[in-house]
Amino acid sequence: MNAHFLAVALDAAERGWHVFPLRPRDKRPALHGETACPRTGDCAAGHRKWEQRATTDPERIRTAWSTGAFNVGIATGPSGLIVVDLDPVKAKDPNGTPDGATSLQALCERAGHTVPATYRTRTASGGHHLYFTAPTGARLGNSAGRLGTHIDTRAHGGYVVGAGSTLPGGVYEVVDPTEPVPLPEWLYALLTPRQSSRGPTAAPVPVRASRYAAAALRAETAAVAGAGEGVRNWTLVRAARALGRFIPSGDLARHEVEQALNSAGLAAGLRENECRAAVASALNWSVAHNSGRPA
Repeated sequence: MNAHFLAVALDAAERGWHVFPLRPRDKRPALHGETACPRTGDCAAGHRKWEQRATTDPERIRTAWSTGAFNVGIATGPSGLIVVDLDPVKAKDPNGTPDGATSLQALCERAGHTVPATYRTRTASGGHHLYFTAPTGARLGNSAGRLGTHIDTRAHGGYVVGAGSTLPGGVYEVVDPTEPVPLPEWLYALLTPRQSSRGPTAAPVPVRASRYAAAALRAETAAVAGAGEGVRNWTLVRAARALGRFIPSGDLARHEVEQALNSAGLAAGLRENECRAAVASALNWSVAHNSGRPA
């Protein structure tokens, strides 16, 4: 069994992609954390995280995968990759919420382009990963919802599960073996952080919002994006509770609020899982405590 995952890891490394082991049948890194760091080997000079320890060295890969049937993580930043992650619709999503593939198709149509043909994998949950090579000198971070509903991206600070890895719900498999193509310039422009991200234009314009609701979305999103360390999470929760008042009345769509606040939280330096959990919880509270149109 180990031979299969070793072959997957070596194949990725031959492409120049930096790999590291994930827990068997899981997406979480199999490497030790900082609190359990032995301060030996790679960590002799201090704890090294998974992105720093990801490698293309065949001997290191053989050693790592000799001890278990580990899934394969691909560190996108060191690999020079930007991966567009198209998630499927989730059970908790409101009726009519588009999946990531539909959102990307709509985005491309609005921009006057076709969906790029590039290396693509199908995830265990039924989503897709589109692999692109990063522009020379670019250092993009991860994003959540910036390109659209159920579209995330992985770059520096992120990783994806490589094809051939398995989860209890399914297998990651290649559906388009085309070599990764360069990230289209128009997509790169959409992912490039705006210098004015602290201003009121940081939030996307909602589709059907009233002027008051749209202004509130812009203001709250700007406040979150500009929040400093120590108050970022509080600001995010406060903003979500404030904007949640507009959801029962139909002035704002929940997915628009989630997309805007998750992107703003990432811009402020919060982790993606922190943003998603805080926004979902705060919106649930606000929707439960508000009905009708805000005064």
